[in-house]
Amino acid sequence: MNEQPERSNWPAHASRNPRGGGKGSSTSFALLRALVILMFGILTLQLINMQLIKGDEYERRVAINALREVPLSPARGLILDRNMQPLVQNSARFSVAVVPGDLPEHGESAVYSTISSVVDIPASEIESMVRIGRANQDEFSPVVIKVDIGRDPALELLELEPHAPGLAILVEPTREYSAGSALSHVLGYVGPLSAEEYADSDGYLFKDSIGKNGIELNYEDILRGELGRKLVEVDATGREIKTIDEDRPLDGSNLVLSIDLDLQKHVAEVLSQHTDDSESAAAVVMDVNTGEVLAMVSRPTFDNNMFASPLSQEALSGLLEAPGKPLLNHVLSEQFPPGDTFKMIVAGAALQEGVARPDTIITNKGYITVRNELDPNVVYIYPDRHALGPLDFSAGLAQSSNVYSYYLAGGKSDEGFIGLGPDRVARYAQAFGFGNPTGIDVPGESAGMVPDASWKESTVGDPWTLGDTYDMGIGQGYLGATPLQVLRAMCAIANGGRLVTPHLLKEVRDNHGSLLSSPEIAETEPLPVDASNLDIIRQAMRRSVTEGVTKNANVSGIAVAGNSGVAEFGAKLQDGKRATHGWFAGFAPYDNPEVAVVVFTEQGNGSDDASPAASQILDFYFHGPRLAAQPQVIGQ
Repeated sequence: MNEQPERSNWPAHASRNPRGGGKGSSTSFALLRALVILMFGILTLQLINMQLIKGDEYERRVAINALREVPLSPARGLILDRNMQPLVQNSARFSVAVVPGDLPEHGESAVYSTISSVVDIPASEIESMVRIGRANQDEFSPVVIKVDIGRDPALELLELEPHAPGLAILVEPTREYSAGSALSHVLGYVGPLSAEEYADSDGYLFKDSIGKNGIELNYEDILRGELGRKLVEVDATGREIKTIDEDRPLDGSNLVLSIDLDLQKHVAEVLSQHTDDSESAAAVVMDVNTGEVLAMVSRPTFDNNMFASPLSQEALSGLLEAPGKPLLNHVLSEQFPPGDTFKMIVAGAALQEGVARPDTIITNKGYITVRNELDPNVVYIYPDRHALGPLDFSAGLAQSSNVYSYYLAGGKSDEGFIGLGPDRVARYAQAFGFGNPTGIDVPGESAGMVPDASWKESTVGDPWTLGDTYDMGIGQGYLGATPLQVLRAMCAIANGGRLVTPHLLKEVRDNHGSLLSSPEIAETEPLPVDASNLDIIRQAMRRSVTEGVTKNANVSGIAVAGNSGVAEFGAKLQDGKRATHGWFAGFAPYDNPEVAVVVFTEQGNGSDDASPAASQILDFYFHGPRLAAQPQVIGQ
């Protein structure tokens, strides 16, 4: 029996596409299937890319996003005066920064715009700063966009911080100098690290500040401290969740200076009173036995608080171009002809070498004549202030006689008087510390200049003459010295022949006040001048104050010894004379020297400017502010 094929119960038309689309249905299904296969292929390729090709990178980023090591900056050490009065303090300021590693992958511009809307810095400039920061440090170190933004902008940005990944508000320490301009040249200032400094410095963050001048620079290693670290857990946007571990930073040590703040302020005030017509001036007070600097003032000055925030180019140009060079420390960075103060060195050399004795009489006619060595018909006249008549050694110094010093330095061959000559003058000048840095612990010191024949031949191109020796004998010509070098020489005369090293650091202490160290002061060779000869110099300096040219340095109740005078500089004026610098250098008390003082006034006078200023300074030091209000001027 033939079997019949099973028939479907469905009507014949039910198997057909009612719209006649059987072929189209197959095509749609094929496209759908291809799309699904393509999507799975893309997903597979992405997984391969993430797990095999970039697996290590994503693993590193996940780890960094989970645990992050954050550096902790130490607190900078404080600076105090000898009486433990604070001279600087650390306060807080708000800065806005960007952490490049926390920026959204495709939303950096939105973060930059958010910051720009608050701190008024173009977004393009912020982008450039971040790019530079990325090139100089790691991804997760903050790139500071603007410092010291103020409290209100900081609070506004803090509210926006959750919506702007990578935005960070930093609370940073800033340096405040409580004495302001009175100590600007002593303390210096701190400033942001340059790219070069960051590359050469170990243990600093790119956003850190570093000492740029003065004590801040010289003792950077002590003030700085050491970085700490903390390990924190962060979320995907870089926000800290909790601290896992912490190694606290080691704060910087505190410096106790030899400076007396009250004396420093008084010296600054006195110097300003006596230097109205001077572009620059300087005054220093120093312990004659230890070399401790008790006060050091340079004028004009500046406010070092200006450098706590980035200084505008306009403000910086104003400081650099201002008359008198306010950023320059005239106490130790600029050399001047020492003038009459150098006569003490020539006198000490003359006694030691037997050129003169205390009873050596030289007649001062008000000038000295010198014939040209090549043409005897040419006669040069070297003047003095006045014709003072016959003078012994003490009177010659007390009256600051140029003629007497001409004889001592260069001699007078037509009278049979043999002087020191240029070589011995130069040798004793160097023995008293001229021509070399003093070694003070403030950067930027000038070595000064002690000329000789070979120097003049090689530098100027002319041979040394007798006139050069005469000029050098009165502290003129090519001779140059800093006020600090002059003061150091005075200290050596006062203390019996020891050339002390000036210094500002007295002690280093920790944050609890415990003594950590005291500076080791370099020993120097004693002066090649006998104590008896130095005593003769001191007697003459005392006589200069009691009856000579330095009477305006007198202080009631204190025996002051010193010398004042002028040093000529520049071209001749219409009256044939030259402008002068004013000098005073001396010490007190005469019978038991304790401190030495130097006062320098550019375009000033020793008797009318420098000596009265020194009198007020010494009066304050020995008597306090009660008796130091007015200068004591004799003979007016």
